[in-house]
Amino acid sequence: MTRSGVQAEDTQEGPANAPEREEAARGDGDNGVGGTDDTRETGDASDEGTGDEAGDGRRPRRGRRVLRWTAVALAVVLAGTAGAGYLYYQHLNGNIKKDVLNLGDNKVAEPTPNAAGQTPLNILVIGSDARDSEANQQLGGARETFGSTPLADVQMLVHLSADRSNMSVVSMPRDTLLEIPRCTDPDDGEVYPASDGRVMTNQSLGHGGPGCTVATWQELTGIHIDHFVMVDFAGVVSMADAVGGVPVCVDANIHSRDNEGHGSGLKLAKGTHPVKGKQALQWLRTRYGFEDGSDLARAKAQHMYLNSMVRVLRENATLSSPNKLRRLAEEATAALTVDPGLDTVKKLYDLSDELRRVKPERITMTTMPNRYVGARVEPTEDAEQLFRLVREDIALDGKDARKKPDAEPKAPADPAAPDAEIAVRVRNGTRTDRLAMAPGRANTVAGLLADRGFAKAVADPSVLPSEDRTVVRYPSADLEGDARRVAKSLGVPAGSVQRSTDVSGVTLVVGADWREGTAYKAPGSDDSTPESAEALNGADESACMEVNPAFTWS
Repeated sequence: MTRSGVQAEDTQEGPANAPEREEAARGDGDNGVGGTDDTRETGDASDEGTGDEAGDGRRPRRGRRVLRWTAVALAVVLAGTAGAGYLYYQHLNGNIKKDVLNLGDNKVAEPTPNAAGQTPLNILVIGSDARDSEANQQLGGARETFGSTPLADVQMLVHLSADRSNMSVVSMPRDTLLEIPRCTDPDDGEVYPASDGRVMTNQSLGHGGPGCTVATWQELTGIHIDHFVMVDFAGVVSMADAVGGVPVCVDANIHSRDNEGHGSGLKLAKGTHPVKGKQALQWLRTRYGFEDGSDLARAKAQHMYLNSMVRVLRENATLSSPNKLRRLAEEATAALTVDPGLDTVKKLYDLSDELRRVKPERITMTTMPNRYVGARVEPTEDAEQLFRLVREDIALDGKDARKKPDAEPKAPADPAAPDAEIAVRVRNGTRTDRLAMAPGRANTVAGLLADRGFAKAVADPSVLPSEDRTVVRYPSADLEGDARRVAKSLGVPAGSVQRSTDVSGVTLVVGADWREGTAYKAPGSDDSTPESAEALNGADESACMEVNPAFTWS
């Protein structure tokens, strides 16, 4: 995988209307899976929609889109290979490429297990625009892009709840502006410094590999990521054929082609139709013709496709054919790069077993709420609400059983030591993406603890984390009682006491919810999914894409 030579994307403000603004922001045509537009399928080196002037020296931006349903579809399909012979099993294992999970310096604490000892599972699905094979090139790459540094143009977090009852999916637009952390390439030791200010999120893949994209997500969201699955699009058409087609719906006749030849070429009559092969690829690439022509409309179409694909995989009897399963497994494994935790068919099979427990009606697809900044986008306050729901394992469909807010947690194995003997480090974690650190908070709260009898409470200025909510962390079971005692003395809820190997003793992090004063008030609990996340339920068979009147036919 080529990782060097990432060039900075231009950040000039785009035009006001949505399709043109998207053209500037995304720099692609309708290629939702790879290539900038359909001209690349024929090997045409021209770049519709890049916004680049001839001879200006900038590399054309590419908007590759790998199938958003790959993580779910692949996992379910691989279940059929579990009984394959040992040699074939080894062959499939050999198809799978692997890379390091996290290349950043900072780690995010694993979530606290629920009462049954279960923890959620978070998988980052990355769609690479790599042009490193003839097959990938034929699916949409101009010749000059062969071997260039890949971009993470699809980023989608799949969250499987701790009790395995529901699944939440959060997609992030590829041109989201954020800070990429310092990352180290595991192959050659090259260190990529943290970005100087905010840059497009898709550049993270070129900073050492997919592990840097994982690190970037964790820095932004505070969500612990267990695995990543990175896919290219060489096997997309064959995989779509193997499952027999996926039903999609349009509310009017559509032909994704304008006067200048821009568009995916998708042509469908009004209504619901099964698409497969090249037509499935066109559906996933289409921007011209859906709603306002923006990349957000394209994401909505891809979410519909994914939900429909999940239903097909659960119901389609043709997948009982060993030959079709073998073919799909072959194509799928060859298109994968994963972390070491998923680097065999057996591990992927185990993942599929987890994913298959979730019924379509408990799957919720969302897009990270965002707003335009010139020609790019940035997360909004609603995005933080969405990230919090995922961090706290709250179902996005609103169907979680109501939790008892005052329920007492199970008593710790070791009771708390006397207050005066409990050593507590207090850190200032009040900085947010929008607010600077509130000065003096660690000293203030350490003093407050000392006044309440915690004589060994001290401010720790050496670490300045960023936490939305105040938390108390402890490294081992023998300190759990101490951590709970500290939290209780301040009115911090028991749910904010977390075990973490990133601390060496009881550590209180004063969060952005306690920027002033000496009385802590837990923030109100609004656990609803923001409307701006455009949530789509996996069982919604009535979903239908709105066709732009300028792209219809009769």
